[in-house]
Amino acid sequence: MVQKSDPYRIEAVDRALQLLSLLRDRGRLSVTEAAHELGVAPSSAHRLLSTLGHRGWAVQGDKRLYEAGPELVVPPPRAAGIPEIIRRLRPYLATLYEELDETVHLMVLSGADVRFVDGIESEQTLRVGLRVGTRMPAYTTSGGKAMLAELSPDALATLHAGGLRPWPGGHVKTLAELSAELERVRSQRFGFNQEESEPGVAALGASLGTAAGEPRAALTVAVPTTRFTGADASKITSVLVETCAQARAELWLAEASRRPSGADPGEGVDQPRHG
Repeated sequence: MVQKSDPYRIEAVDRALQLLSLLRDRGRLSVTEAAHELGVAPSSAHRLLSTLGHRGWAVQGDKRLYEAGPELVVPPPRAAGIPEIIRRLRPYLATLYEELDETVHLMVLSGADVRFVDGIESEQTLRVGLRVGTRMPAYTTSGGKAMLAELSPDALATLHAGGLRPWPGGHVKTLAELSAELERVRSQRFGFNQEESEPGVAALGASLGTAAGEPRAALTVAVPTTRFTGADASKITSVLVETCAQARAELWLAEASRRPSGADPGEGVDQPRHG
């Protein structure tokens, strides 16, 4: 039976969906194989795979083969709680933006990755664009490091039982190296990322902990590396840490108000680990 052409079909979208099906079914796919299956030039297949990779639907692994990305294989982090987290933390995101005039994001921890769930883009001419909807390995991002630093060693090891997911800018290669870096993050109360998540971007992030039943979250500030200075880092760190402390306190009070009388006051939003 000949399949009729759909007049409403968007060719690029259709090809991207075909690639997702191939990645799901085969596990791995080369650019040459993708081009053959789609009937397009290798350059076109490469652009499609790169776009899927940017959004977390594909990842380039060993031997330059593409594999199913976390968006394709990992369920979203307790998605029902995300809209509420965005609503409650939007004022603090706005505070960061207003005081710093830089691009700011709210991210949540999802397994060993982070997902950017909200953000406000700077109006400066040279700025970092929004990454809302993007997923990246937590260890490559400033907010991800801040959130990972609050986990126990056992929890950290469990998240990375298969090793750290390779990432082009990631300079940390082993769990031992990551653990050493997280010790520094704990002592300074914020995470720093210098072109680890992507080229040309420097970012600082601080964790907001996690309330019962909700994902662990963090706020981040991103600046183009071409104009990022030590003075910028000092100012951003001060505003970021203070804003996150206020947000964490608000989350703790909200959680405390929901607990039944007589419940353990230590439950709810976790407090930062120091070490």
